[in-house]
Amino acid sequence: MLTTSSRLRIQEILNRLSAGNQVTLEERIYINKYATKNQNVSSWLRKASRIQRNQPVDNQIDDLLNGLDLSSEDPNSTYNPDRDDLGEWFTGAPSWIKRS
Repeated sequence: MLTTSSRLRIQEILNRLSAGNQVTLEERIYINKYATKNQNVSSWLRKASRIQRNQPVDNQIDDLLNGLDLSSEDPNSTYNPDRDDLGEWFTGAPSWIKRS
C-alpha cells in the first residue's frame, strides 16, 4: 500500500520521466523498488516509458492495448514459442492475466 506522500513523489518523478526531463539514478531506484511490489506503480512506469518514447497510437486496437496496459516494456520484444515460456511472457501483466 502506498502512502499519499509516496504516491505523489512517484507520480511527480514519472511525470518528469514521461516528459523527457532529468530523473536521477536514486529516483529511478526509488520507482523500481515500488514497481516490483505494486502493480499500479508498475503500470504507471510502463505508461510513462511509452509516453517518453512518443509511440503514436495508429488505430483503435493499439489504443485498446495501451488502455489495458498489456504491451511489453521493450518495444522490440516479440514472443517466440521455440525459446520463450508463455507464462514468463506475462510476468509484468496484472495478476488476473497470469496463469494460476
